[in-house]
Amino acid sequence: MISVGDSATLTKTFRDEDVRTFAELSGDNNPIHLDDEYAAGTRFGRRLVHGILTSGLISAILGTQLPGPGSIYIKQTINFRAPVYIGEAITATVTAKKIRDDKPIATFETVCKKKDGTVVIDGEAVLLLPSE
Repeated sequence: MISVGDSATLTKTFRDEDVRTFAELSGDNNPIHLDDEYAAGTRFGRRLVHGILTSGLISAILGTQLPGPGSIYIKQTINFRAPVYIGEAITATVTAKKIRDDKPIATFETVCKKKDGTVVIDGEAVLLLPSE
């Protein structure tokens, strides 16, 4: 049983291999993610981790920790606030914000941050809770 205020975190450092595997699986071969020379000429100056790959940390928490196995996404809002570069550690935090009384549905605040506290993603997730 979860309660409002419960939270869970997960930290991952995204590697070149993660980005290349995600590009292959998703078909998102944007050179900003894969080509050092191209990325050097952009406003970011170097390659970026796919934003959606970064947001996968949120899904990992929701599906394995809070609320955990059997939970099902209904809705997710994602605001991309800052770039994530290859080699950066990102910590995702999910916090239970609202739990409905009439249905097994909960709303979670979702945030991903760099080590220095820079928010790279924020938003909200609504999930169907697993049956007990």
